[in-house]
Amino acid sequence: MGKDMGLRIAETLRNRGMTQKELAERIGATEAVVSRYISGDREPKPEMLANIATALHTTSDFLLGIETEEYSHSRIRRMIARNAATMTEQEKRELINALFGEE
Repeated sequence: MGKDMGLRIAETLRNRGMTQKELAERIGATEAVVSRYISGDREPKPEMLANIATALHTTSDFLLGIETEEYSHSRIRRMIARNAATMTEQEKRELINALFGEE
């Protein structure tokens, strides 16, 4: 499970334009620990996995490979509710524009 989870973390980091160092700072870990999670040498404890998912604006189920569906209404609602308190004003504006703006 470790390698697959590490690949999902790495892919999500790329998609978010975030570095391992930024993720480490957000979850209160060292960059070396995050690197070990990504390489599959170490698996995060459940509470750390939840922190990683929150920092990456995704779900623990996605990182574990349990949830593979890219997007669903209920998943998006859960993600927004879970992450709203930690979102920057810029992220909130981008979300509102994505939901209600013109394409």
